[in-house]
Amino acid sequence: MRLCSLLLLCLAAYLSSSYVISPPHMWTKLILTHHWPSTFCGMEVPVCHPNISYWTLHGLWPDKGIDCNSSLCINIYINVCCVLQDLLPDMKKSWPDLLSPMSTGFWKYEWHKHGTCAAKAESLNSQHKYFSKALELYHKLDLDSILTKFDIIPSENYYKLSQIEGVIENFYSVKPKIQCVHPSKNAGFQILGQIEICFNSDFTLLDCEKHLTTTPKGHLDNHIAVDKTSGFSVCDQDVPVYYPTPS
Repeated sequence: MRLCSLLLLCLAAYLSSSYVISPPHMWTKLILTHHWPSTFCGMEVPVCHPNISYWTLHGLWPDKGIDCNSSLCINIYINVCCVLQDLLPDMKKSWPDLLSPMSTGFWKYEWHKHGTCAAKAESLNSQHKYFSKALELYHKLDLDSILTKFDIIPSENYYKLSQIEGVIENFYSVKPKIQCVHPSKNAGFQILGQIEICFNSDFTLLDCEKHLTTTPKGHLDNHIAVDKTSGFSVCDQDVPVYYPTPS
């Protein structure tokens, strides 16, 4: 009975997604998204686990599509602890679920929403390929160490956004997308929360503002680049940036 329910869920998702995803189906850019645990947990009520002092993975997102291939979705329920067994120690450390550390729910969600779209490329067409490539890119960038090396560290002091952008641009030679939490219009500061660094389909670095497509009405189609449900939005260039210390 439970298996039937899962299959019905997959079928429903497939039917609905077939009307959402428009051609061309293939993505052209991957967005490796890091978030700062202290900022993320400051947004969550009532339970979060912010006692992590390094940038962790939020996800690896293709720039086109959401929930692309529901024929793959049954795998998220039965394969996490089997297919990904060799990756689990690294995933628990580098890609933790800050809300439920003992759960696989966060990874299942990322696979269903983004991994099934990334899987349109042969290099990412399985759970193991998708998660292992995300971890590989995360460690290759080593964003946390680079920020620390150039004195961008959690502090009670404020940074200019240009300082943080400059370190990333100078080291990686590409422009990132940096997102903040904006406490209120009158707060006088914004809180550093999320950093996106982008890749071409061949996994070479790419400016995050490049390769944007246009809709028939001429508007930029960049809806995946900022996960609006996360509570983060693009940082304001003119507002001081607070980089909170781990709690």
